[in-house]
Amino acid sequence: MSGFTIVLPALAPGASQVRLEAQAESLGLEPREWPGLVTGDVLVEKNGDRVSVRGRLEASARLECVRCLREFDMPVTVPFEVFAERGATHPAREEKDLERDGYIAFHDGRDLSLNQKAPDALLLELHGTMVTQSFDDAEGELLGRIRSIAPRLPIGVSLDMHANL
Repeated sequence: MSGFTIVLPALAPGASQVRLEAQAESLGLEPREWPGLVTGDVLVEKNGDRVSVRGRLEASARLECVRCLREFDMPVTVPFEVFAERGATHPAREEKDLERDGYIAFHDGRDLSLNQKAPDALLLELHGTMVTQSFDDAEGELLGRIRSIAPRLPIGVSLDMHANL
């Protein structure tokens, strides 16, 4: 079993701090590019059939300098958040539809696996004319907040044909 699987019955209801660690290869990462352990410090909140996991992952990426061509290890820290709901509470088709975008994961009540790969990019389908009481450009605010969290993540946006640009 991977070091990135949380055994839910072992945790008390409410909030629990959990330390995860695994070799990069066991998580599907190339060991030459990710030497050493991948670790995670996470807060797991259990409330009935719902589970939320928030925290950060840390690892070292082995890179090559473009000037001198020497290899070096660069520490990488990535915050993440996963929401999960027990699978028996929804039809399997609905679970598959929701799970495809990685927003919510389903678990069987025993284990919650966090072995999924991080996204390479983000594609948003937005309306293009959304306003709120607080923001005249709600989509712009959303994109700005995403960019502040993931400054290097490529973001694509699809807008309705009647969007205001």
